[in-house]
Amino acid sequence: MAAPNNAPTVLDKEQIFGMAEKEMEYRVELFNKLTHTCFNKCVEKKYKESELNMGENSCIDRCVSKYWHVTNLVGQLLGTGRPPM
Repeated sequence: MAAPNNAPTVLDKEQIFGMAEKEMEYRVELFNKLTHTCFNKCVEKKYKESELNMGENSCIDRCVSKYWHVTNLVGQLLGTGRPPM
């Protein structure tokens, strides 16, 4: 609830900070899951080279792209309240 002069109250600021903190935690968790999933799927367990080879690079690019696409799709479906197709 805002004060009469439309300045945010202490409670408003705490709620905004809390929401920003939750958003940051969500994004860090999402990034960690994405990294873990795509690394395990695309990178060989026995390292032969110090850098990713072309196949691993392509796999990671596709994996990250699909992961973001699905994450955005799920977010949109949850945001609209529509059941999945």
